[in-house]
Amino acid sequence: MIELTNLGVSLSGTTILKGYSLKVAKGSVLAILGANGVGKTTLLHTVMGLRRPTEGAVRVDGKLGFVPQLFQAAFSYSVIDMVLMGRARRIGLFGSPSAVDYRVARDYLSRMGVLELENRAFNTLSGGQRQLVVIAQALCSECDVLVLDEPCSALDYKNQSIVMQSLKRLNSETGVTIVFTTHAPQHGLEVASEVLLMNGDGSYRHGPTEATLTAGHLTQLYGVPVDKAEFVGSSVFTFAPRFIEAS
Repeated sequence: MIELTNLGVSLSGTTILKGYSLKVAKGSVLAILGANGVGKTTLLHTVMGLRRPTEGAVRVDGKLGFVPQLFQAAFSYSVIDMVLMGRARRIGLFGSPSAVDYRVARDYLSRMGVLELENRAFNTLSGGQRQLVVIAQALCSECDVLVLDEPCSALDYKNQSIVMQSLKRLNSETGVTIVFTTHAPQHGLEVASEVLLMNGDGSYRHGPTEATLTAGHLTQLYGVPVDKAEFVGSSVFTFAPRFIEAS
C-alpha cells in the first residue's frame, strides 16, 4: 500500500531524511514516533505528495486522506458542511452536494460517533469533537489510506482515548490503512500493528509494534531513561520516562 525506497529529503540544503526503505501493507496501522525536529511531518508530507523527495521514491497504492493537527475553521461552517468538503473531488467545483453525498457524510459522522453534532457550528465543538469531525471529513473522500499528523495534539486523556479508539474501530470495520504521528508510545501500543521510530541521528527502526516499541528503543529515541511500567494483576503495560536532573 505504501512503499519507501531509499527515500531522502533535504530542505534548504539540510538533510532531513535519508535512506528510508520500508513497506506498509494494506490494512495496517502505522504509528510514527520521534523527538521534535526529526522529520515526522516532513515524512508525512512526502508520502502525501506535498513535498518531493531529493532521492529515492515513494509509492502509494490508493487514494490518500489527510488530517492535520488540531485547527479552527476560518468561517462558521456547520459540522455537516465541514464533512461535505471531503466530497469536493466528487461534487466538482461548481456542483452542489447530492443526497448520496449527504448520506456518505452522515455515515462517517456516525462511524466517528458524532452524528448528533451535524448541525452544530464546527468552531463551537471541543477539541476532541473537532478532531473526530475532521477525520470524518477525510474519510468522506473515500480514501484508502488515512494519514494523521499528531491527531491527539493538545487533547486531554478522555479525548485522546475517544480519538484513538475511534481509529482502532475504523480500521477493524473498514480495513482502511492508517498512518499517524504521535509523541505518546501508549497510542502505538493500543492501536498500531507496526511502528516507525525516527531517531535523532537519522537512523530508524521499523517493525511490528510488540518487537519494536520497547523501553530500550524508546530510551535511545528520546535520550532519557524509559521504563516499562506494568499494572499489578493485569497484562496491560505502558512506558514511563525517568527524568534526570540537569547537571
